[in-house]
Order: sequence, then C-alpha cells, then structure tokens
Amino acid sequence: MIRTVRLLPALLLGPVLLTGCGSERADEADPAELASRAGALGIAPELVYVTDAPGHTLAQQSVGVYGGEGFSAVYVSRQKGTQVQLTVDRGTMTEATCEEQPGAESSPAPVTCARDGDAWYRSSGQWAEYAVPKKDFVIRVGGTNVPRDVLREAADQLHRPSADELDTLLPSAPAGGEPVERGDLPPAGDGAPDNDVDQGG
Repeated sequence: MIRTVRLLPALLLGPVLLTGCGSERADEADPAELASRAGALGIAPELVYVTDAPGHTLAQQSVGVYGGEGFSAVYVSRQKGTQVQLTVDRGTMTEATCEEQPGAESSPAPVTCARDGDAWYRSSGQWAEYAVPKKDFVIRVGGTNVPRDVLREAADQLHRPSADELDTLLPSAPAGGEPVERGDLPPAGDGAPDNDVDQGG
C-alpha cells in the first residue's frame, strides 16, 4: 500500500558523499515525555525525528502521524516556494528494493537510486529524496525541485528532538490520557486517512 501525506499549499511554502546520517545529541527530550506526546497522536515515539534543512523552516501545522504509526513533518521555504518532507515509517531499504519502492506520485518517471554514504539518494523526474535506513524503519527527506545539497544536508542533520524542539513538534498529552483526535481521519466512513487537500489548502 502506498502511503501518502498531505503537503502544504505553496503559499506556505554537485553530490557530496553523505556519511553518518543523523546523530545523537546530549540535549534530547525526556523519553517519557516524548512517548506521552507522540503516543497521544498515535505515533511510535522511536519514529520521531527532526532535521535542519537549509533555507527551510518547520511548518508546525504539518506535523502528524504517517501511515499507521509513523511520523511526518514538512519544512517550507517561502522564498523558494519549495517543501522538504520528512517521513519516518516502518520498513527497510536495500540495493535490491530501492528502485522498486515508490517515489513521488506526481512523477511518472522510474525511480533511480545511488548509494551515498549511509543513505540512498533516490530521484524521479524533478522529485528526489534521501532515504536513511535504520534498524527497522526508514527516514526520508525529499521534495520536488529541491537541490540535492539541501536534501543531503537535511539527511545529515537528522536527529532526535530536543526538549525545545519537542514543544514545537508535538503538543502536551491531554489530561486523563485521552488520545488526541487525528486530523487526517474522517468522522464517518471506514476510518481510512483523509489525504485530500481542502479547498484553499
């Protein structure tokens, strides 16, 4: 099943060897607090990551669940009108499966893959991404018409959120432990995520 997330409206909006994608930081958020906030949204806490994408800033309203229990966020550039999408989800990626996994829905071109340090650089038409395989999940940073060096830097800067970053990413869990209602689930029907873009964005 191809999983998609809603990108933000545009109004919001020379390869170098990549090594050591992502890093651990001493100021990581408290694990219990992260688990509480992520769990309230149906996100597996170990799948919550953030990054620094040159020229792009986090659009807080884009943060949410991806697929079943994954994590998604979008970083936007008002100046360039581009978006860098960060997704983290269960799965694997190897040389044998890299080109078989889907790319951007808007691009009919086949996906090509190139190893770049610890990651895979995947491209299809004007779309491209860096996919960073972990133990049992894959972190992706990608976008359309985003320069490769921007995506490479975003992949290199992947890290677990600090306490301050967590406050921006995820709200505090509600009192009583009641789960927060997912914004991508319709109030009626079969409960499948609603990825349609509303009128006006």
